[in-house]
Amino acid sequence: MAVIGGIITEVGQIGLWLQAIGIVVILMIMFNIISFFYNRKRLKEIAIIKKNMNRIEGKIDKIIKKTN
Repeated sequence: MAVIGGIITEVGQIGLWLQAIGIVVILMIMFNIISFFYNRKRLKEIAIIKKNMNRIEGKIDKIIKKTN
């Protein structure tokens, strides 16, 4: 009986470790999802800034060509 009780205790501890690992994995996935959407928003803003810079550079180039 003592052997069976020890085995059940070991299996229970393994189950608790698996639960803890599962919680950590779920938290990591949630963090990655949140950071993905945050970075996506940031990349969209960078793309807009880049587009505006190209537009402004084109206007500056036209002005320089007109003056030369």
